[in-house]
Amino acid sequence: MKALRKCKLLNAARRRYFSSVADATLHQSTYDDEEKNIIWRENKDSTTLPYLHYAIQECAKTTTVINGKAIHTQIIKYGYEADILTANMLINMYSKCSFIDSARKVFDEMPQRVLVSWNTLMGAYIQNRDGEEALRLFVRMQREGSEFSGFTISGVLCACAAKFAVLECKQLHGFAIKVEMESNVFVSTALVDVYAKCGLMNDAFRVFDSMSERNDVTWSSMVAGYVQNELYEEAIMFFQGIQKAGIEHNQFTLSSVISACAVMAALLEGNEVHAIVWKTGFGANVYVAASLVDLYARCGSIDEAYIVFLNAEVKNDVIWNSMISGLARNARPLEAMTLFEKMQLAGFCPNELTYVSVLSACAHMGLVDKGRMYFDKMKKEHNLSPNVYHYSCMVDILGRKGLVEEAKDLIENMPFAATPSMWGSVLASCRVHGNVEVAEIAAKHMFELEPNNAGNHVLLSNIYASKKRWADVASTRKLLKDSEAKKERGKSWIQIKDKVHTFMVGERNHQSIAEVYSRLDELLIDMEKLGYKGQTEHDLHDVEVSRKHELLRHHSEKLAFTFGLMCLPSSAPIRIMKNLRICGDCHSFMKFASKVTGREIIVRDVNRFHHFSNGSCSCGEFW
Repeated sequence: MKALRKCKLLNAARRRYFSSVADATLHQSTYDDEEKNIIWRENKDSTTLPYLHYAIQECAKTTTVINGKAIHTQIIKYGYEADILTANMLINMYSKCSFIDSARKVFDEMPQRVLVSWNTLMGAYIQNRDGEEALRLFVRMQREGSEFSGFTISGVLCACAAKFAVLECKQLHGFAIKVEMESNVFVSTALVDVYAKCGLMNDAFRVFDSMSERNDVTWSSMVAGYVQNELYEEAIMFFQGIQKAGIEHNQFTLSSVISACAVMAALLEGNEVHAIVWKTGFGANVYVAASLVDLYARCGSIDEAYIVFLNAEVKNDVIWNSMISGLARNARPLEAMTLFEKMQLAGFCPNELTYVSVLSACAHMGLVDKGRMYFDKMKKEHNLSPNVYHYSCMVDILGRKGLVEEAKDLIENMPFAATPSMWGSVLASCRVHGNVEVAEIAAKHMFELEPNNAGNHVLLSNIYASKKRWADVASTRKLLKDSEAKKERGKSWIQIKDKVHTFMVGERNHQSIAEVYSRLDELLIDMEKLGYKGQTEHDLHDVEVSRKHELLRHHSEKLAFTFGLMCLPSSAPIRIMKNLRICGDCHSFMKFASKVTGREIIVRDVNRFHHFSNGSCSCGEFW
């Protein structure tokens, strides 16, 4: 009977102790003295330790540090703290729970360490974004003569990547060569990643090219590196190399190359990647889906973007923000605001990016009251402090509506310094609404913030010219000539099949330019019959009207459109990209051209998309 009672007590104690790490009965105080003594004596049969290990692992998975500490207390009580495997599990548990100091204390108190101990703690520092401490630990590891592996070196290289430590990276690269580990796939992949993150893509490629073995992470790191360093064409070309090599894709590679296609507005290549996405089954990945939404939105295919959004099996705040931003950018402000409300009804809280998009939507419709409402709402309802981008949107909203004085006052009373784009927005609004006084104030700030940007001098000169203040025009242009400022030259480009064709104003070098000019002249005759007249007020040179007409008719976007009209099928929309803001005359031209030719025309300028169809534009004359 005594033995039976002992057995029952032991089983009851174990059930209570190990049944669930989330159970408050893990604490030592919940056991009576007899149960404690039984568990203590049972240590000798080595059955308690596996249960403790299981409990620690569960705490690490669920990041329940309070229960983990309770188990740690029992480990110390029963004398298991010297066990290397147990200590490593504790380090892992504390690091997963972001209690890095507790993990380090366990490590420092270990009487003996093996390689796993060092790697686990090093990984903990990296996960907690403390790359400097990870590097220091590696140095200590070397000084103590501890064993290391390729995983150790790759781990500390990740620490270098996190802190963009080029010097340390190169030193570790040399160390890897010295200990003959540079051919280790994990070390080489880490080197590719850190060089890419440090902006050294040539070094990254040299490491990649020398690798005898590569995995999908290696290829993915190269594509991501090109994108991170704004080498978008190289990213697309590298991905095409992956295709030819028959390498298996992962969601990170696909998401990166889709982002490259989005920035380049490379719709053809983006469509090809989209086909691969569905073929490989990554269409359900929310980050890939968000990248596709962004791609189609940036290419002006907002309906296709919305289809991808609707078909996404899982939605997170990233894909909601991509869709709202896309609608705002493509002159669908009411739909953007409607989706903003639906996002909240779906249980997602708007963040800073969401509010930038919805405020941008208000700007493009001149909705001052709505903009003010959203600006207040982000603080009152969602406890978000407006940052420089939200203030920039408000400045844009006020300026576009002609409230340039209020926009100026808002900038001057902000809690932080103004950006060049803010004063630039005010200066552009002054050009539209003819406010010379505020324009001069804005221009003065722009000259200080961007002394090498000739566009600011030209814009002020144009404002003077619109008021026929030719003396001020002359002095402004003399100031520009005497400075080292350079004006960005306007250019437009259009993709025909797999080739991008670029045009500058007054283009002479394109192989088909003679035919383009001839076709443009014919088109202008047809448009003039419907009432189109060149808006010479948009050419502000002090020259005769006939010369102004000549300068306007050969703007880069008109040339790109005409070439697209010549080369693309009649059912295909004509998509044009421009590096500057579309001028008023070209805007009028595109409206008439869409009516005369019956074509859908999509122009993406530096600010937004314009969708022209049957003589009207989606922007509603707000741009």
